Amino acid sequence: MSWLPTGRYQVPAVNFNVDKMTKPLTGSEILLESLHHAKGEVCFGLPGGAVLPRCDALYSAGIRHLLVRHEQAAAFAADGYARATGKPGVCLVTSGPGATNVITGLTSALMDSIPVVALSGQVPASLIGKDAFQEADTVGISLPCTKRCFLVKSAAEIPVVIDKAFKTAVSGRPGPVLVDLPKSVLMERAEARFPPANAGKRAERIREWRQEDLGRAAEMILESRRAVLYSGGGTIHSDAWNELTELSELTHIPVTTTLMGLGAFPSRHPLSLGMLGMHGSYATNTAICECDLLIAVGARFDDRVTGRLNGFATKSKKIQIEVDPSEINKNVGVDAA
Repeated sequence: MSWLPTGRYQVPAVNFNVDKMTKPLTGSEILLESLHHAKGEVCFGLPGGAVLPRCDALYSAGIRHLLVRHEQAAAFAADGYARATGKPGVCLVTSGPGATNVITGLTSALMDSIPVVALSGQVPASLIGKDAFQEADTVGISLPCTKRCFLVKSAAEIPVVIDKAFKTAVSGRPGPVLVDLPKSVLMERAEARFPPANAGKRAERIREWRQEDLGRAAEMILESRRAVLYSGGGTIHSDAWNELTELSELTHIPVTTTLMGLGAFPSRHPLSLGMLGMHGSYATNTAICECDLLIAVGARFDDRVTGRLNGFATKSKKIQIEVDPSEINKNVGVDAA
């Protein structure tokens, strides 16, 4: 990607461990420097009155800004960037209708588990709740379609909030995060304190399974005669395609994938069954109906896959491998997880 920028906003050099900028900066400058620290090199957006200070600071920020013609396009472009690069996609929009226009894209990212960080403008903090021009309860509106939302109340807290936003977007089950930034915060000056370099690393997830669970799953695989591996988008998000192929070849269990899981297993492999469900083949769905063990890897038993739940893989025991505990037994009961 030779077109990615190499320059930086011209501010004093930052030692991540010292993590303090001695020169007061505007909230907009702190925001863009925070994006640098989070490795946000590209953003998609559309200007508006509430984010003009941020747009002005972009001129010398060294961050590539790609102009769209509608805020929904910014969210979907950030979504596509995240899918293509594996890094969180960033979109910048203004307040009111600008923020509400990204909701469709954020909902799509949530459903497909795509890491997106949306930075929305907001009316000045002193006008929040007073029905100011192009004011909307952006945080309240976006709560159902994001992993987490933030309303920034001061320029000084921007680095910590942006750090949390990026970590939240990629940790566990990936998804979108929204940060709402009042115009007064973008214009306010403050001394920036950035989290140390190791703060951006993903926290190691607490293991929620026991060794006995693995033993039980292995026994179920050894006892089965017509097992099928059912792989979803989680296999791709976790870079687990090599392990999936290794397990399939070791056990000679065929693999079927969802639409989001396409690419996780070679389509020309002798053990590939292709897609299952509504848009899958008759042979693949027959294999699911007749299997005696179904191993779901990074898949959520979506209704486009299962159809009628009382008729889905009724002859099989089920194992579900999933990073999100809320997906276990949500749609289909499983025997091991």
